[in-house]
Amino acid sequence: MKIMAYGIRDDEKPFLDQWISENTNVTVESTAELLDENTAKQAAGADGVVAYQQMPYTAKVLDTLGELGVKNLSLRNVGVDNIDVAAAKRNDIKVTNVPAYSPEAIAEFTVTQLLRLLRNTNTFDRKQAQGDLRWAPDIADELNQKTVGVYATGRIGRAAIKIYQGFGAKVIAYDIYRNPELDKQGIYVDTPQELFNQSDVISLHAPATKENFHMINENSINQMKDDVIILNPARGDLIDTDALIKALDNGKVRGAALDVYENEVGVFNNEFDNFEAIPDERLKNLMRRDNVLVSPHIAFYTKKAVRNMVYFAMNANKDLIESGTSDKLVEL
Repeated sequence: MKIMAYGIRDDEKPFLDQWISENTNVTVESTAELLDENTAKQAAGADGVVAYQQMPYTAKVLDTLGELGVKNLSLRNVGVDNIDVAAAKRNDIKVTNVPAYSPEAIAEFTVTQLLRLLRNTNTFDRKQAQGDLRWAPDIADELNQKTVGVYATGRIGRAAIKIYQGFGAKVIAYDIYRNPELDKQGIYVDTPQELFNQSDVISLHAPATKENFHMINENSINQMKDDVIILNPARGDLIDTDALIKALDNGKVRGAALDVYENEVGVFNNEFDNFEAIPDERLKNLMRRDNVLVSPHIAFYTKKAVRNMVYFAMNANKDLIESGTSDKLVEL
């Protein structure tokens, strides 16, 4: 049995080596290169492929895997929206993902960013760097005085709710599929509009789907309270960036914490010579603001999460090869 693992980062390598040492019946070849139209041929002779990337898995990539007889593709991430589904089906390629590598990691980071916004830490950091140690006029708010609206109550949303409630915040939630335990608490509202109308903070934990594309837009922002704070650790396409910038400019939105960005591919997880060299003017606009916290898709990035991403994906690929199925199989 042979598995080809693509895009293995330095932080993943120790966990991959550990997995290999525990699965001596599997031959693993790995590369730091991503799975693309040029590298797909490296999977020749493999029974399965493990990959992680934000780039598309194009028809040409999947056709190449199909021509090589590779029918098992395991992703080390959640999202499968970058897969050419028709090509995967045409080549009879089965796909698994890692639906939850550490919901707590993302939830903790999201709440941390909210606390930073409420306490104006960006402003105080800038002031102190300039020798200004005055308090006023940057008085803070407390989370226990806020209503937090959690949009989508999957694993990450539920983990975030526990933390928000632990701080004493009032939590309301919306999801088309209600969690029975949360439903018993009576925290659900019936429509997104109700969530927007009632929340001081909007915490987004929804997947990227056609229905959710730009769900935060000029119209939905207008339905929100004045001085609302928007948190997005989920998917960049959930927010219309132009609408958000406009709302920040006119003061409708008090602040935002963005761990994702709709044009992040090719920008996040890259190093530029200096700030001005970042090739996205809208992103730089957001990054210049004291009331906006931009982070380069790092909410997930903990040792526990990285280990789980490697282990769950490798185990799923092995399961596909051995049995033709996996508990992490994705219906395309």
